[in-house]
Amino acid sequence: MFSKTLKTIVVALIFISSTIAISQTKKVSQSWTSFTQSIKVKTNKKTKFKLQASVRVNTEGKDGMAGLWIRVDNTNGESGFFDNMMDRPITSNQWDVYTIEGEMDEHAKTLNFGGICVYNGKFYFDDFELSIQNEKGQYEKITVDNARFENQVKDERIPGWRRGIGKNKEIFVREFSVYSKKRTNDDSFSLMFEGKGIKNGAIINTEEGYTPQVGTLVAMLNNLSKRVESAVQNLDVRETDHLLDEKANRIGALVMHLAAAEAYYQVFTFENRGFNKEEKEKWQLGLDLGKEAREKFKGKPIEYYLNIYKEVRKKTLEELAKRNDEWLEQIRPGSSMNNHFAWFHVMEHQSSHLGQILMLKKRIPEEENDIKLPEEKVDN
Repeated sequence: MFSKTLKTIVVALIFISSTIAISQTKKVSQSWTSFTQSIKVKTNKKTKFKLQASVRVNTEGKDGMAGLWIRVDNTNGESGFFDNMMDRPITSNQWDVYTIEGEMDEHAKTLNFGGICVYNGKFYFDDFELSIQNEKGQYEKITVDNARFENQVKDERIPGWRRGIGKNKEIFVREFSVYSKKRTNDDSFSLMFEGKGIKNGAIINTEEGYTPQVGTLVAMLNNLSKRVESAVQNLDVRETDHLLDEKANRIGALVMHLAAAEAYYQVFTFENRGFNKEEKEKWQLGLDLGKEAREKFKGKPIEYYLNIYKEVRKKTLEELAKRNDEWLEQIRPGSSMNNHFAWFHVMEHQSSHLGQILMLKKRIPEEENDIKLPEEKVDN
């Protein structure tokens, strides 16, 4: 409990246990996972905080890494302080205490914190501590629910913590399993995530089954498509359908647009033609977007659009496997671009709209939480 002399900050503790219904649970595929707690914060001046925990990593490869993470959400909708230690990743197999120090100001409303695991390996966490400065500049510890993980994992849920980084959603990642593990020196428990079968998406190589330049092109195409999928796969229908303004496009419609544009470049480069009548009926609205598309592309889960997007990409990869590097250099009759530039443009197009999707995600208003969360009042 805070002392009554703490006047500069009011902290309402939010401990969401496994017994509280999460607004939505999803299972996604990605190269990292995390777990989270949140507290509501309010201060009238710049206030420092400190997060620390014990962590160790056991991995045979060079990719596996872990970190602590903390993010301040502000009342103006923008993010404040953020650090996930990816510039100083934890890779040691020995238990050690790691610390993040940060600062929030009068705009702060929520402090989110936890651990993060990246790529393959076994990642151990224990003994979380969160401290916030009082008006005298002294750090006072805030109670962290299940900080030592003695309340054990059950059905992939961590009591007192949420899977993922969101405030109202719990995100389960297929590539990661979570366990309670006894520490070797006593009978206490730690939290352990295990990541398996994850391919490093930050490396561009020549994909197998293709000629050298085509294989490199495929690696880049797949890298971008995975970024698009990762950006949208956690969205619910409300978020997928959110319309920023009357002239904007919904995120679902933008994924449809990416699929339509790639389908066009398939016939353009593989068959040296434009859309036929049947293809226009299928793709033209998604290609053009606009008012009619805003009315049609809504009310469907993000998986609907992603399945179409993935099916188009499947055909692209099948067709590129039939081509070679010389084909890349060929110029389509009646065009000034060669096939290599055409597929470079497909990547450019996806990258451009990925940025648009990320911007739109940030403008989606928070959903009202139906759960009445407890608050701890502190005298001012």
